[in-house]
Amino acid sequence: MPNPEEIRDELERCIGYSFKNMDLMMEALTHKSYFNEQSDVSCHNERLEFLGDAVLDLIISHKFMSMADRWSEGTLTRYRASLVNEDTLAKVAANLNLGPFILLGRGEDKNNGRQKPSILSDCVEAVVGAIFQDSDFYTCDAVVLAWFEEMIAEVIEGEGMADAKTQLQQQLQAQNLAPAYRTVGISGPDHDRTYEMEIVVDGKSLSRGCGKSKKEAEKQAAQNGLEALRAEDNAAGQESAGEGQ
Repeated sequence: MPNPEEIRDELERCIGYSFKNMDLMMEALTHKSYFNEQSDVSCHNERLEFLGDAVLDLIISHKFMSMADRWSEGTLTRYRASLVNEDTLAKVAANLNLGPFILLGRGEDKNNGRQKPSILSDCVEAVVGAIFQDSDFYTCDAVVLAWFEEMIAEVIEGEGMADAKTQLQQQLQAQNLAPAYRTVGISGPDHDRTYEMEIVVDGKSLSRGCGKSKKEAEKQAAQNGLEALRAEDNAAGQESAGEGQ
């Protein structure tokens, strides 16, 4: 069995947390294949993985809930699923350099177990469960969100604006209308293009948006279109209120 204190010092530099309970830390890093080969090892990380899965769901759900009150349950579920899945958690493990710390059986180690997404993602969940057990929710929340900070930003940038297109489509459909996207401008050299897209509704221009791709420009145009519709609604509401006085 490796020296827990040496592992803790090295692991802390990678994950940003120092365990008080060494047994919890070692349990989180112990794969079932190692447990099956070592008579002096009393447990493996599947129970902590179970706990960590639930804690991780809560942390990511709470983060997205706190970022905007307009996102629907479906949107929140989609955002969370884009982060809490095997592939993304394996990337988190790679970013944290968690692979070398995992205790694997000889066969699993020879079969490149430290690179397997299933083993890496399970270990991330187990470590989350161990940190939760070793500290409290708020500490665990801060540590875990630091791991996901860039990924959360990517979800908001890539998916959040796409959600604007969905919202715009729904709002216009309620009025029996539909947005039409068209390219109105392309500028810049081949390696650094900027696209300008326009949204036309019922033959009239609603909004425009720019981006480094047509998709990005469409998303920005949709966001601007939503803002234009809100401004129209506010103006109509103020006009109605003035007439009623």
